[in-house]
Amino acid sequence: MHDTNHSNPWQDAENWLGLPRANGVNQATICLDNHPAEVMQREALRWLGQYGEREHYSFEELSRLSNQFANVLTQLGVQPSDRVFVFLERIPELYVSVFGALKVQAIVGPLFSAFGPEAILDRLADCEASIVITSPALKPRIDAIRDQLPSLKYVLVVNRHAQTRMEQASSALRFDNDLSFEQRMDVASTTFTVPDTAADTKSVIHYTSGTTGKPKGAVHCHGAVVAQSATARVVLDLDRNRDLYWCTADPGWVTGTSYGIFGPWSLGVTQLVYEGGFSAQDWYQILQNEGVTVWYTAPTAIRMLMKAGDKLAKMFNFSTLRHLASVGEPLNPEAIAWGERIFLGKQFHDTWWQTETGAMQIVNRPGLSIKPGAMGKPFPGVEAAILDDRHQPVPPKTEGHLVLKPSAPSFFLEYWRRPDVTASKFKAGWYFTGDRAWQDEEGYFWFVGRDDDVINTAGHLVGPFEVESALIEHPAVAEAAVIGKPNPERLEIVKAFVSLKTGYEASDSLCKDIQQFVRSRLAAHAYPREIDFLPSLPKTRSGKLMRRLLKARELGLPEGDTSTLED
Repeated sequence: MHDTNHSNPWQDAENWLGLPRANGVNQATICLDNHPAEVMQREALRWLGQYGEREHYSFEELSRLSNQFANVLTQLGVQPSDRVFVFLERIPELYVSVFGALKVQAIVGPLFSAFGPEAILDRLADCEASIVITSPALKPRIDAIRDQLPSLKYVLVVNRHAQTRMEQASSALRFDNDLSFEQRMDVASTTFTVPDTAADTKSVIHYTSGTTGKPKGAVHCHGAVVAQSATARVVLDLDRNRDLYWCTADPGWVTGTSYGIFGPWSLGVTQLVYEGGFSAQDWYQILQNEGVTVWYTAPTAIRMLMKAGDKLAKMFNFSTLRHLASVGEPLNPEAIAWGERIFLGKQFHDTWWQTETGAMQIVNRPGLSIKPGAMGKPFPGVEAAILDDRHQPVPPKTEGHLVLKPSAPSFFLEYWRRPDVTASKFKAGWYFTGDRAWQDEEGYFWFVGRDDDVINTAGHLVGPFEVESALIEHPAVAEAAVIGKPNPERLEIVKAFVSLKTGYEASDSLCKDIQQFVRSRLAAHAYPREIDFLPSLPKTRSGKLMRRLLKARELGLPEGDTSTLED
């Protein structure tokens, strides 16, 4: 376990990373180029393909490959701050592309491989992307919108399954500005001089969806690696001399870049990347057979593992796992108890942060007692508070706006060309997260819900997470989402949407049993007066429940941006 009593954790991280360096603060060189000689020879990436393929890359190999791609981009005329988007499955070329683009100081836009043409168009058009790297399977979605993307100069196609370079050049290249990734890489030099990079140089743009309107692009900088490295070292407890680390998040989501690319590789840690989708059996097999030691995943995935049952989990050996963490939405106490039972006494350490913060802010870190259901405490160097509507601090156990001092080097610089929206997030010296929470006397923060998720029923404020936690403790309930439904008597009532575990069937008697179960655990005003049973609940690809989508459907309102919705 790493010492967390830092007087200045960001300075400590800079010292550990050896910053500043000859070429400044470039995320790619920090992650790939400047490790000690013995680390450069070690395995950086262990890739497991969805069809059983297996590949290994050292830090030195990834360094050379990213140099080649930096040269490819340079030859195509890419300039600093040009937008380069990566629209690929979770294959090694994705990581090579991200790092190569960062070496030429382009702004990298990672995209979910599940995005459809409209979602892609929203993002590429908004920031006038000049280059997209994609695959033959995904390319038709780009082709469908090309005539609406006047800024798009080239589409580079990664065709790793083609047998020959001729096939790679011909099978997927339909337009004049389509280029073969492999052919370009074949003739590119393996050496590249990274230009001097200031810490505030723009590096990554992540699009985040609101309740209404188009997604907005949160722009981050190269200096974010300082906070990503510090938190990966302390909260994920990563150590390059002992760990095989698995982050299950897709790089199209901020967790998949901050902690699936930058944090771990800045520390020289070996990462496992699995291309396939969720399967309880496959995931357990990977944890066991690969010897994963540190695992960072999402509450939704944990609940899906719970739904698969203890019998399956007990068929596997998890003795190498030493540290578990979660992110994406609050982790229910029941999931923590389940994890402790299944993973040999290990507890999931929940972490809270946002796309805009770029790195963890409020955490359950090693050495800190876990209060099941709590967000944890601020990471050293992070200042958080609960404010009322007048922007004044509130006493302990009083719900209010969760705010942060925007001091971490990972904080977003802006929403792309949205100065008014950017400015609206900062008031009275604080960053307003849009979340509601409260703090207890011991300094732990407790999540209540989003500002627009909190339910006011007969004057009582009810947080959906609290009700959802109670619901999934019922033996029949696999997943639950709660909204406020307008009601003439109570202003709003609590309405729940529930998916059931295998072996249970929806019925009036089960509905009443669940209602009584929640009522007995919370309060009369907090139990769900209506319950709808659904086969599954709508979630984003990052695992967050789409409460606003359920509410829109319930009330017959526009559904807004659904581009991050999972398949």
